Amino acid sequence: MNREASMHQNTTRRELLAGAARSVIAGGALWREARAAEAPAAPVALAGCASYGSELLPTLTRMFDQIGGLGRLVKGKTVAVKVNLTGGPEGRIGYLPIGLTTWTHPSVIAATVHLMGRAGARRIRLLESPWKSAEPLQEHMIGAAWDLAQFTSAAPVVEFENTNFLGYGKKYVRFPVPRGGHLFPAFDLNHAYADCDVFVSIGKLKEHLTAGITLSMKNCFGITPCTIYGDGAPKDEPGLVPLGGRNPIHAGTRQPSKSSPPEINPASPREGGYRVPRCVADLVAARPIHLAIIDGVESQTTAETVNRYATPVKPRVLMAGTNPVCVDAVGAAVMGFDPMADRGTPPFERCDSTLRLAEELGVGTRDLKRIEVIGGRIADLVFDYRKAGGSLRPPQRGGTRGG
Repeated sequence: MNREASMHQNTTRRELLAGAARSVIAGGALWREARAAEAPAAPVALAGCASYGSELLPTLTRMFDQIGGLGRLVKGKTVAVKVNLTGGPEGRIGYLPIGLTTWTHPSVIAATVHLMGRAGARRIRLLESPWKSAEPLQEHMIGAAWDLAQFTSAAPVVEFENTNFLGYGKKYVRFPVPRGGHLFPAFDLNHAYADCDVFVSIGKLKEHLTAGITLSMKNCFGITPCTIYGDGAPKDEPGLVPLGGRNPIHAGTRQPSKSSPPEINPASPREGGYRVPRCVADLVAARPIHLAIIDGVESQTTAETVNRYATPVKPRVLMAGTNPVCVDAVGAAVMGFDPMADRGTPPFERCDSTLRLAEELGVGTRDLKRIEVIGGRIADLVFDYRKAGGSLRPPQRGGTRGG
């Protein structure tokens, strides 16, 4: 073969490979567009709420009525409520109670429990996975000076469970991810996430150093038990108690205990901005959220936990809906972000969008054009988080505490 023919053959081969690569990329884009078009939409109730005082209960009552009422969801049923109590109860921004910045405010939890009890819920379980701890969830709350009576007196039967380990169950329950998942094909979780008829996520309107934002979906990152997915988990079987946080999910430093399904692709990026959004999307596809609520009356900027950059803010908003992607899309817009944004664009400068990834799994749409917003108007209730707190700082090494 002469030199000219060889060059022509190599050029043709490069063109074929380039064409094949373009076809794969185009095919992937078409696949994503098709999945996005198929993703369900549901109305989102949005309301201004100036404080956690007397206006809170009537505002939540009206919002729940606007999305079809709580009775149809909870009457005669066991309801599991994942709250956001990430980090230790000792965390403070200045002297502010933690519910005004980092945690779901106790009044929002109590009001929701009360309204579900009034709507006929048979049993309500409050769930959270305190970081690196097997202590009762009640003790975690008491550490923040919370009065447990505000929850136990709000409905006839209210229970608490720390889901960071086996808890009151006898075995973990496996939740497969529909459509295969992005990071994991299935998760082994505490029994409380299966022993319920309705699953509720009450998140906080916050930014996140690894995932960009943390709303109702990112709140579910904390349902993974650290006895399986955490630092210090045994190699073969789940540990008796958690010995470390979820750094293996953040950084991919190790696989879960061998009793649980490993990652789909162990060669995928070992980077939190890739891994955490995919894990969250997989989780909300595997353990569907039936009611998503976001507490944005008071919150903080920059991070999900207390750090030196965090600034207390008062967005004075609440939102609720039956589809978490739709609710989080509205939440992102209220924070001043475009829910259609992806990596490289705020709030996803260093991560992929959980909204897009959950949309691709068919959980729900992030397209505001397809989401009916009831009550308040987004344009009237926008609180620009970046103007209030500045740009995000680099993620803390080893990720953040809790979910």
